[in-house]
Amino acid sequence: MSWSRKELKSRAKQVLRTSYWKAFLVSLLLALVSGGIGGCSGNWNTNSSNHFSGMHMGLGDSNFGDISGGVGVAILLFIILFAIVAGLCVIAFNIFVITPFKVNAHQYFKQASQGEVELNYFLYAFRSGKYLGIVAAMFWAGLLNFLWFLLFIIPGIVKTYAYRMVPYILGDNPTIGRKRAVQLSNQMTKGHKWRMFVLDLSFIGWYLLGIIALGIGVLFVLPYYNTTRAELYLALRQQVIKEGLATPEELNLVYIG
Repeated sequence: MSWSRKELKSRAKQVLRTSYWKAFLVSLLLALVSGGIGGCSGNWNTNSSNHFSGMHMGLGDSNFGDISGGVGVAILLFIILFAIVAGLCVIAFNIFVITPFKVNAHQYFKQASQGEVELNYFLYAFRSGKYLGIVAAMFWAGLLNFLWFLLFIIPGIVKTYAYRMVPYILGDNPTIGRKRAVQLSNQMTKGHKWRMFVLDLSFIGWYLLGIIALGIGVLFVLPYYNTTRAELYLALRQQVIKEGLATPEELNLVYIG
């Protein structure tokens, strides 16, 4: 099945006509969660720098006097240990909370495009029997993408598009398995990556308008963008099933329209 930007966007607009504000809420939460860790990290770094600068100045004051080398080493080791623990906590939070939430959000947009506009999909990945499979598959896709970025920027970007359908696939079947989820996403996007890139570029005008509107306007574009991406998944899913690369049963589907 072929698809076009015009068709995807047209269907997305149809969906949003009756559920825009729900889509806006999901998009807003997704944006906050996705960017929250980076923002917190940045604030911690800034505050830490100021704090440590103040500590350094304080150490130089006559009130404290000279500190022995052993105490200085102990303080340095504590700072390093604290940084390592904080970093591991951030990574764990991203793996076990943020990535499942992303699947929840993508599941909402996918189901909304099929007529199910239900906010209870916020808890989709955290339901019994789904969580661990979703976490494992999202971690695996993220790790592979990271390794590709280590090779070079361009291969990493290409693989970002290759693995883009993993959250939607996990929404259909959380127990599909990490390797199969990545494989099926690769099959879905094969021959479509450039067109997907152009589809993303087609939203630049909207984002520029949002930036002009004090930056807040960007938030109102996100529902349109996320719904269009969900429409793309539905089109690609139908194509791989018709080509025999996947079965409706594998994706827990009863009927493909």
